[in-house]
Amino acid sequence: MNNAPKPRLEDLPSKAQLFRSSILAAIGAVVILVTVYLPAEHAIDPTGIGGVTGLTEMGEIKRELAEEAARDAETHGDQSSSVIDAIFSTFIGSAQAQEAWRDEVSFTLAPDATAEIKLVMEAGMTATYAWTATGGRINFDLHAHGDGQSIDYARGRGETAGEGSIEAPFTGEHGWFWRNRDSSEITVTLQLRGDYSEVKQTY
Repeated sequence: MNNAPKPRLEDLPSKAQLFRSSILAAIGAVVILVTVYLPAEHAIDPTGIGGVTGLTEMGEIKRELAEEAARDAETHGDQSSSVIDAIFSTFIGSAQAQEAWRDEVSFTLAPDATAEIKLVMEAGMTATYAWTATGGRINFDLHAHGDGQSIDYARGRGETAGEGSIEAPFTGEHGWFWRNRDSSEITVTLQLRGDYSEVKQTY
């Protein structure tokens, strides 16, 4: 191993030079503090240079964001807990909704076969439904009749699923006429809940 040569005494900085360098470094640090750091971080601009360079505006934005975050924390508390609670409530609500169906009707139609599912409802009642068709596509006519009145709610051709609600404008039977126009058997599963007194089925 080779030893590094020792510096000569005349090459080393003197105490005066070291002191002068320290003073210059301190002055530079103060200049950076006053002209860059304070305007950019705290919107404090004693020299006016920060306003010219745009650093003061940056500091104002940071200060406003920090103040808004502090106010939000005081007003709303722990947001992460609120988000978790909301997600948990959504999953629980969805699970409860899946279990809340009052009736479920399932039937299978051969090609060109028909079926009727009707809800007996009083005027002003509301029922909610969801249905799926497996094995093919099906046609349906959602309508109602009673008290000498009739109404068509919706019609579909070549459908595989549907959902919605029925708001009975009059007392009578409100429901579906289904027809399988496909070339294979189709199974329809209909879920129901709401205000109705009876489910009538005709195959």
